[in-house]
Amino acid sequence: MRSPFSLKQEFLKKWILGLQRCRSSKKNMSIFKRKKVIKLSADVAMASARKGTTCWSRALIADAVKEGNADKHLAEKILGPASERQPTEKVPVGAMAYNKRIRSKKILKRSSVIRRTIKCAPQAARPSSIVKTLVGKRRQILRSLIPGGEFMNGVSLIEETLDYIISLRAQVDVMRSLASASKLVNLN
Repeated sequence: MRSPFSLKQEFLKKWILGLQRCRSSKKNMSIFKRKKVIKLSADVAMASARKGTTCWSRALIADAVKEGNADKHLAEKILGPASERQPTEKVPVGAMAYNKRIRSKKILKRSSVIRRTIKCAPQAARPSSIVKTLVGKRRQILRSLIPGGEFMNGVSLIEETLDYIISLRAQVDVMRSLASASKLVNLN
């Protein structure tokens, strides 16, 4: 993992570049549009600063430039021409097959659990089943929060979540520094 300072530096460089590309296109932007541009450029800059090494970064970029997205043109402008973009690191095919295998096993397990619960008479809930239910619910919430999380298994979901939190923290630190620097400039 890279140092937080280099991540912040890379994010700031890409974010400013993205904002400059957007600013040059339209001079008169509404507040709503400006807010959207800042958020999208920050997300895309953070994802591209990770160079596609994480699932969440690839999911953010893919979501921003997918067909039918209203912000596709804006995201492509922030990312720059395809020739300037750094190629993302591909996930090994074996890892994808492994994830598919895990999903297949989960589906089979769910269907057998459903059959077992139908056959068994209702009984008092066991503490282990309550814990499994709570953990499952929390995992689903986590999957919905992390970009691309719905396609991850438990271990990779935790790893990606930790990396995503570190990246968001770096993003917040850079934005705070930029805001405090602009206040200092405005005071002088």
